[in-house]
Amino acid sequence: SENPSVTLFREYLRIDTVHPKPDYDAAVRFLERVGTDLGLACQKVEVCQGHVVLILTWQGTNPRLRSILLNSHTDVVPVFEEHWTYPPFEAVKDSQGNIYARGAQDMKCVSIQYLEAIRRLKTEGKSFARTIHLTFVPDEEVGGHKGMEMFVQRPEFKALNVGFAMDEGLASPSDTFSVFYGERSPWWIKVKCMGSPGHGSRFISNTAAEKMHKVISSFLAFRESEKQRLKADSSLTLGDVTSLNMTMLEGGVSFNVVPSEMAAGFDIRIPPTVDLKAFEEQVATWCRGAGDGVTYEFHQKCMDQHITSTEESDPWWKAFSGVCRDMKLQLKLEIFPAATDSRYVRAVRHPAIGFSPMNRTPVLLHDHNEFLNEQVFLRGIEIYARLLTALASVSPLPAEG
Repeated sequence: SENPSVTLFREYLRIDTVHPKPDYDAAVRFLERVGTDLGLACQKVEVCQGHVVLILTWQGTNPRLRSILLNSHTDVVPVFEEHWTYPPFEAVKDSQGNIYARGAQDMKCVSIQYLEAIRRLKTEGKSFARTIHLTFVPDEEVGGHKGMEMFVQRPEFKALNVGFAMDEGLASPSDTFSVFYGERSPWWIKVKCMGSPGHGSRFISNTAAEKMHKVISSFLAFRESEKQRLKADSSLTLGDVTSLNMTMLEGGVSFNVVPSEMAAGFDIRIPPTVDLKAFEEQVATWCRGAGDGVTYEFHQKCMDQHITSTEESDPWWKAFSGVCRDMKLQLKLEIFPAATDSRYVRAVRHPAIGFSPMNRTPVLLHDHNEFLNEQVFLRGIEIYARLLTALASVSPLPAEG
């Protein structure tokens, strides 16, 4: 008696694509099978060894028009099974219709919703002027460096002729649906402090630890100011402020030896409203203020700050928001607080919206007991079917002749 779309969703959830050894081959085989069943053209692009992007295509009646891109990633983050009520790769459905599995929200639901929306539209005999491409990419959960970041530079991506892209969003515990039109820039910074070594029994001057204390104090004071700014202004969301966390601390060889070097790692997420050059100068000032021998290096430094238009004069947004109004979906426009593959799509000058149609649902991505209710999942298929109808029917734009 289970809806076939739900059955397919649960089948996908059972494919173990968890890091550090995701079974990408099994995921691609499964998705290719579904695509073939739907009559979609299939193309596989190996962006680097063992990392394949699968492209499924529903050809439009006017292929010269720019296409609609539906992106999703196949990998999922690790689990701590002892904290799960049900095994995280069995896709158990409880009596309330909640489906428990890693990837239930992030983001295997969206992959299947895309496919099932197309199944519904094709069953209804629909066809559209614009081509619809679905891309299933690896590696997003570890930065997308061997996935979308490489793919957008390849000729196969350029051949997709993308006009507008959709990618993942977040669940929303309220009645509203979150829509993300931009992302914060992730900076991963490692600060190293060099100082005088010596015996642990002495008051040695100019130690690495003293300098590191000053560095940490400066970074965390800024963290607290941003935290308070978010707390004081109810109009702000997490994506509107800069988050900063110290995530690593290294140094020392023995209890009785003052180390000559210490290092700390910081994860910083910066909204597109912030001047990145000015912010880096602030980082440099904090390091200079800690003393001599204090340096920093970037392990990730995203400088792209492109955002997608949400003005009603924009034809893509007009089509998207119009469907949501017709379906009486309350939208909340936000900057995504973390990072998705949308940033790579925007970086090559294509508009992209992050949207996962999951309201009245706790945000459980990367959390224990990640689940999605089957009725929320099925409602999402209906929403995507309506969105695709509108987006793939957007009239030819001036640049398209």
